[in-house]
Amino acid sequence: MPPFDAGVPALVLRLDRNPFHHGTLGAVRSLGRTGVEVHAVVESARSPVARSRHLSRAHPAPRWAATGPDAFVDLLCAVSERIGRRAVLIPMDDLGAVLTAAHAPRLAERYLFPALPPALPGLLADKGELAAVCRAAGVAHPETVVPPGAAATADAAARLGLPLVAKWSRPWLLPPAAGLRSTCLVRSPAEARALYERGAGTGAGLLLQRYLPDAPDGDWFFHGYVDAHADCLAGGSGRKELSWPPRTGLTAKGRWQPNAEVERAALRLVAHVGYRGVIDLDFRRDASTGVYSLLDANPRPGAQFRLFTGPDGIDVVRALYLDLTGQPVPARAERPGRVFVAENYALLAAAATATGGRRAPTASVGGAGVETAWYAADDPRPFFAMAGAWLRRGLAKGAGRASAAVRPRVPPPRTAMAPTAVAPTEAQPTQTQH
Repeated sequence: MPPFDAGVPALVLRLDRNPFHHGTLGAVRSLGRTGVEVHAVVESARSPVARSRHLSRAHPAPRWAATGPDAFVDLLCAVSERIGRRAVLIPMDDLGAVLTAAHAPRLAERYLFPALPPALPGLLADKGELAAVCRAAGVAHPETVVPPGAAATADAAARLGLPLVAKWSRPWLLPPAAGLRSTCLVRSPAEARALYERGAGTGAGLLLQRYLPDAPDGDWFFHGYVDAHADCLAGGSGRKELSWPPRTGLTAKGRWQPNAEVERAALRLVAHVGYRGVIDLDFRRDASTGVYSLLDANPRPGAQFRLFTGPDGIDVVRALYLDLTGQPVPARAERPGRVFVAENYALLAAAATATGGRRAPTASVGGAGVETAWYAADDPRPFFAMAGAWLRRGLAKGAGRASAAVRPRVPPPRTAMAPTAVAPTEAQPTQTQH
């Protein structure tokens, strides 16, 4: 480990209320192990990350649906008062990154963070805008349609071909009660239309994207830290071996594997938009053309960023901290073959892969080492807190399904048909035929 002055505190910021976001724990451990005083904004004081021995203090965030985003600056100012001095600010989700850039002038006296145009993180995080950004940057991107209404959604689904990928442009605007995933596969025009209707009025904005079939070695990602001089000081490219949910989800198991095409495309996008800071990009290789298409851009560390930890211990979060506090960042070094595993999601993904009849990837690591998302010998309590919460959630879901299965079904009341009514025929289609 190179010399590391840990005198400046850090605030790891997560507004997403998902207690199983392992990237937050990764950032806390990464800096805490160097001696940095680490604070974290999380959903609850009972969050698994709050059990980490490397965390100085957890600061529960309010429910944003109730308070509104205008409370963001007030929250960070209140946390700053508790910390007592200027700190490095590290957003771990898209909403935090978007709001930090938007309110940068009001936060700059209290926090250190990369200087960015106010609208840039939102431009990258908005999945509806990303297609245009890719076209301008010369980076491949699947054909994408942002339909203006429910009927147009069904028409676009039929035109793009099925199955297709449905995404919410601004998933952070989805109310938790809606139960909608940020990304899912859609298999019929009617399903696409129903999805649009469920999210109507939220401002999240549904888009439809041509599905690139998954294939062995097809899913890739890039993490990097880019300094004020546009130099990428840390990070690399990796291959996604397991994902949850399958084919459209986060990295359950990934491997550090240099890929010159992925890295060139990533740096081309970064240079085009003038991005500075930590960035996480997801790619998929089109098996029919061999082209790597950018699927998502996240203007903050990805949850698996600790995969890209060099032989000297430097990852993108440590590189950001060193750079923002005026310390030199060691020359970028790689550890190809290194593996990252998110234990809870990898278990589900491996089971789904086996059930689907596909052969799961092997667990060999070639001696480069394994980074686990939750378990760490020097910090085991977050793992057990996560496992307990995960088990309780699974039992609650199982109990709910069992209750629904045994609940007696009550048939709908029969309605008398008027004498002049006519049953639907092929010439008179029902509402569900689209």
